Amino acid sequence: MSEVVKDFIAKMRIAGGLNRARIYSAWDKVTGAGPYTIGRSYSRGALYITLASSVVRSQLYLQKEAILLAINKELASDPLFTKSGGDRCYVKNLILK
Repeated sequence: MSEVVKDFIAKMRIAGGLNRARIYSAWDKVTGAGPYTIGRSYSRGALYITLASSVVRSQLYLQKEAILLAINKELASDPLFTKSGGDRCYVKNLILK
């Protein structure tokens, strides 16, 4: 069944949008900062996050490397996340605003 879903995603060319949604979901799950997140975007391996609280931003900034590792681990375990090029690092940079 998973192969059918993967083929459908490939044929409909919706992998980019689904991957972006999976990355945002991983951010919320790993950090728990969903309620403080007011803006998100992902481009070329960089995840840009705008937070409503400077205190939360400061706390997350100190854990930036651990957050990147946890997000990438979460994405690697997701069977619907489309991996490209065999790279194990999907989110390479985290920019907190």
